[in-house]
Amino acid sequence: MKASELKELTQEELNQRYEETHKDLFNLRIQQSTGQLEKSSRVRELRRDVARIKTIMKERAKASR
Repeated sequence: MKASELKELTQEELNQRYEETHKDLFNLRIQQSTGQLEKSSRVRELRRDVARIKTIMKERAKASR
């Protein structure tokens, strides 16, 4: 997911996307530790998505001050 797509979302949608992505990342980490993960690059993608979402959330919080 691109940052430009995330910036178009409302704060509520962004929070929901963050929770979903964070849960998916947790599940992939569990799979990775048990050796069931087939596509290890997905962990990296989700980590970056979480970082993008958190960055946009901080930018909005800073702008609202």
